Amino acid sequence: MSNSYDVIVLGSGPGGYVAAIRCAQLGLKTAIVERENLGGICLNWGCIPTKALLRSAEILHYAQHAKDYGLKIAGEIEADLDAVVKRSRGVAKQLNQGVTHLMKKNKITVHMGEGTLTGPTSLTVKGEKGEEKLTAKHVIVATGARARDLPFAKADGKRIWTYRHAMTPSEMPKKLLVIGSGAIGIEFASFYNDMGADVTVVEMLDRVVPVEDADVSGFLQKALTKQGMTIMTGAGVEDIKADDKGVKAKIKGKDGKVADHEFSHCIVAIGIMPNTENVGLEKLAEMDRGFIQIDDYGRTKSKGLWAIGDCTPGPWLAHKASHEGVTTAEAIAQELGNKDVHPHPLNRDAIPGCTYCHPQIASVGMTEAKAKEAGYEVKVGMFPFIGNGKAIALGEAEGFTKTVFDAKTGELLGAHMIGAEVTEMIQGYVVGKTLETTEAELMQTVFPHPTISESMHESVLAAYGRAIHI
Repeated sequence: MSNSYDVIVLGSGPGGYVAAIRCAQLGLKTAIVERENLGGICLNWGCIPTKALLRSAEILHYAQHAKDYGLKIAGEIEADLDAVVKRSRGVAKQLNQGVTHLMKKNKITVHMGEGTLTGPTSLTVKGEKGEEKLTAKHVIVATGARARDLPFAKADGKRIWTYRHAMTPSEMPKKLLVIGSGAIGIEFASFYNDMGADVTVVEMLDRVVPVEDADVSGFLQKALTKQGMTIMTGAGVEDIKADDKGVKAKIKGKDGKVADHEFSHCIVAIGIMPNTENVGLEKLAEMDRGFIQIDDYGRTKSKGLWAIGDCTPGPWLAHKASHEGVTTAEAIAQELGNKDVHPHPLNRDAIPGCTYCHPQIASVGMTEAKAKEAGYEVKVGMFPFIGNGKAIALGEAEGFTKTVFDAKTGELLGAHMIGAEVTEMIQGYVVGKTLETTEAELMQTVFPHPTISESMHESVLAAYGRAIHI
């Protein structure tokens, strides 16, 4: 049968399309089912286009501060929001076309339409061609997730936005409310603040980016406040009403008092919901709050049915989904008789997290508090960018690197960074954790000069009282 495969992948995000490619590389006849755009949310509406927006805001910031670098720019510097959005969408389109090319290159059949499981290894696809019936030896569910709405206010795309609306705004917000200070909320707060909006961030917990180390959270809040944002922690939005004129919000502050506030627009960034309803999973997989429960290799409770990415337990990150895609593809190939593959389960302790606000945040492993809660006696080192020559030369002396070690064994438990280009540097620590490095190897590593990465070395030295430049 032409519609019979070794593997069918339901969803083409960074988990799904990577899984499909790895299956094809391993010689498996593979198909992928996608209802909207190849590349999923990440390439089309998430990770990549948001970084394009943030890059435009970053260039604007540098242009407005040209005098700090001894430069003069004639005339007024202003943003063309339509052009900024157009560039972002162009980047997304280019990457979408890239995934299309990868499907053809790897001889992966693409079925565009809405896929619904009819069994662990069979599904129907409703698309432009009508209804197709597909079967496979194995099916990988990679349907991802979507933004969570407020219980009392649904995003309308006019005044109340999710991240999708915020990426293609019909107008520039004058006074913006951002609800939630996770990565998505803070990135959009940073973008619109740099673009000239008056931004207020409301976070129900006691600090911004609450999953990060407390020192990073504290530093970021001061930086954002210095940039002109209003940050309200320990606060909550009690009610929202939107009309053609703007948004009225009742916000309960840290003191317990509720006050009325008015904004032009609001971005809701309070988490995600898995896209697992109406997929046919009810009797096929064990679910917890909508997320598909899997083993370390992506298996569900039904033989032949697997799941990866944001429709499974977190962390909900594109690179985690891609890694799971490879692991699951190799586990399937092994079950189908390939003795040359040896899949490795995901090491959740070595998954980095990156937030592309200004300043950037990057981390891996345990925070200092989590390490202590886990019973470790710790050694902690911190090195500020003000002691780093390259950071000073770049005019980016705002930030620090922090490392957490097991005092008994020297194991690197966690690393936490805030400042310029830290999202590019964190991988050094990720490799270290993957190789189960100790402070000794990191101390003996030669870091190039002058680079901001020298702060990584100095932070390790500082944990053991050996810092040189501070």
